[in-house]
Amino acid sequence: MKHYQNLSGKSTVAMYELAKDFVTVRFTNQSVFRYSNQSAGMDNVRQMKTLALAGKGLGTFIETKLKDLYARKVR
Repeated sequence: MKHYQNLSGKSTVAMYELAKDFVTVRFTNQSVFRYSNQSAGMDNVRQMKTLALAGKGLGTFIETKLKDLYARKVR
């Protein structure tokens, strides 16, 4: 996993891992969730990848659009 840049300084996202058809996110509370094309939709996963690489907006995007659309809770 890569460290999330957190340019706003207020994100709940700590780390992320990008794959072809999913994004895995570790939050600051140590929980880990996987969001897949199937569970969250291809457009949403694409947007998550863009936000993760930008280091800003990923936590807000998940909270407002994807809260319960994860494929599985890893931890």
